[in-house]
Amino acid sequence: MEKYSRLRDLVSQLVGLELVEAPAVSDTQILYAHDPSYLIKILSGNLSPKEQQEIGFPWSELMVERSRRSAGATLAAAKVALNEGLAANLAGGTHHAYRDKGGGFCVFNDSAIAARALQKEISPHLKIAIIDLDVHQGNGTAAILENDSSIFTLSIHGENNFPFTKERSDLDVGLPDKTGDATYLATLHQSLEILDMSFKPNCIIFLAGADPHEGDRLGKLSLTQEGMRQRDEAVFQYGLDRQIPIAFSMAGGYGREIQSTVDIHFQTILTALQFEKQYG
Repeated sequence: MEKYSRLRDLVSQLVGLELVEAPAVSDTQILYAHDPSYLIKILSGNLSPKEQQEIGFPWSELMVERSRRSAGATLAAAKVALNEGLAANLAGGTHHAYRDKGGGFCVFNDSAIAARALQKEISPHLKIAIIDLDVHQGNGTAAILENDSSIFTLSIHGENNFPFTKERSDLDVGLPDKTGDATYLATLHQSLEILDMSFKPNCIIFLAGADPHEGDRLGKLSLTQEGMRQRDEAVFQYGLDRQIPIAFSMAGGYGREIQSTVDIHFQTILTALQFEKQYG
């Protein structure tokens, strides 16, 4: 949790960037992606010990409020991006939350909620791509959106990493341990080409996880900091070339040194700022 406050402190020093308090998603917006029975359990605190263990932390009113705001920030960023080109949630990326259960430190699935809310509240014609570059497969996102042809789910992740039972995204690429920069970046470019040929999105939600980095305790993919920068640049360049708005979230990051994770997340923000002014 400490990475979030450290990242915010760094971002607050940047000129030309506006920090806005994260709004909370409503019950109605949560229900675009989650079952009513699950929402009731979360709101009332009636999660079993096993369900709380699967999420990874105990229930509390503050946990519910934080989860609402984490999802709300991704939706707010997406709405800003539609007008301005790029916007970020300094948390988010809670892609292990399923329609009817949480998991892996994820309570509500912010990407699925945001995508569905954009279609309900902005335009039903939005074709949204969720580009998930966290080192762990976006299993909850894939399961929630599996039969939704209007939202494309792309996940590039460690094949031998959590979750050990994978779901089916529209495009899944599982990579071996110690993949490194060259193979990862080639895979990403190829995946973006497939996305462009098969779907042609007009809005992107990007999960910019820091955990593929070589300094991550859980990542195993061994990307350098420069490789991580080129990863982010590839996604932002893809969006810029096609004038596709991008909302991005920080997602995972578990560095052996917490500052290394903060530095990767901050680098993503700095990379985005280099593109922000080029959006027309």
